Amino acid sequence: MQHANLTVHRLTAADYPRWDAFVFACPDATFFHRAAWQRLIETVFGHRTHFLFAERDGHIVAVLPLAEVKSRLFGHALTSLPFCVYGGVVGDPDATAALEAEAERIAVERGVQHLEYRNMQPRHADWPRQELYVTFRKAIDPDVDVNMKAIPRKQRAMVRKGINNGLVSVIDETVDRFFALYSDNVLRHGTPALPKRFFAALRETFGDDCEVLTVTDAEGKPLSSVLSFYFRDEVLPYYAGDDFAARGLAANDFKYWELMRRACERGCRLFDYGRSKVGTGPYSFKKNWGFEPQPLSYEYRLYKRDAIPQNNPMNPKYRAFIAVWRRLPLPVANTLGPFIVRNLG
Repeated sequence: MQHANLTVHRLTAADYPRWDAFVFACPDATFFHRAAWQRLIETVFGHRTHFLFAERDGHIVAVLPLAEVKSRLFGHALTSLPFCVYGGVVGDPDATAALEAEAERIAVERGVQHLEYRNMQPRHADWPRQELYVTFRKAIDPDVDVNMKAIPRKQRAMVRKGINNGLVSVIDETVDRFFALYSDNVLRHGTPALPKRFFAALRETFGDDCEVLTVTDAEGKPLSSVLSFYFRDEVLPYYAGDDFAARGLAANDFKYWELMRRACERGCRLFDYGRSKVGTGPYSFKKNWGFEPQPLSYEYRLYKRDAIPQNNPMNPKYRAFIAVWRRLPLPVANTLGPFIVRNLG
C-alpha cells in the first residue's frame, strides 16, 4: 500500500531489528510496541497478527501492532494490542494516518466486530471511548532516600513495617515461584490465570528487560512476587501475585518499594504502576503511594456492535462465573484458565 512516498508493510522476522530500533527511538512508543509481541501472541495464544509499519526513503517512520482475537464467547476484534495496556499507532503524523487507514481496511476485510486502539493519549475524538481505565506513572529520583521520603507518610509506614518484619527480596531466574503466587491470587479473585508458559516465554524473549522479583519472609517462604518490564529508563510492574499472609506482613508494600529501589539503582527514572480500573482496590493502593491517575484513551471503531464490549470482571453478567470459578481447585483452574483468558486479551 502506498501514500505519496510512503509505503506500508507487514512486519516479518527480518524486520525485527529495524522495527525495534524505531520503537526505542520514538518518544511515544512503549514496551508493548516491541516486535517480539508478534511472535508471543502468535505462538502462545494462537492469534493472527497484523503488525504494520510505514517506510519512507528506506526508514521506518511509524508502527502499528495489531492482533486479531476471534472467540465465540467474546466476539471478533482487531486490537492494538491484546494482553497489553498500551498500544495504538506511533510515529510521523502522515505515516500514522496511512497505517490507521490500512488497519481499517483489514478490519473490514476480516469482518471484525470492532477495532480497538489502547492509546495513552486521545486520537479520535469522534470514536466511542472506554472510560474504565487509568494509568499511574511518576518520575523517580536518582537518590534512593529521596524516593523513600516521597512516599506519603501512611504508605511509608507500611513499607517500614515490611522492612521491620525481616522481609527479603530476591530476583528469580525462573517464573516458578511467581506463577504459584499469581495463579493462587487470581483464583481467589475469581478470574482465570494466563498460562505459565506465557510468563516463561516473556522471560526467555525479553531477557533482562523482563524480571521477576519475589519477596519472602526471613525463613524463605514466598509471600509476594511481581513480573516487571524495563523499557528505556522506565520500569513497569505488570503481573503480580501474593500469598494470603502477605497483607498482614506488608509484603506487597515492601515488594513495590524494593522494585522501586532496585530500579532506581539500575538507572530507571520513571515508575509505571500500570493500568487499574477506576474505583477498585488497586486504584486506591496506587494513589496511596502518591501517584495520580492519568486517563487512558481506549478508542473503538464499531462495525458490528452497538456499544463498547465490557469483557472485564466488573461486568455484572460475569458475577455468577466468578463465584463458581473461586470454588475450583487450583490445578483445575490452571488447566482450564488458559482456554478462556486467551480470548479476553
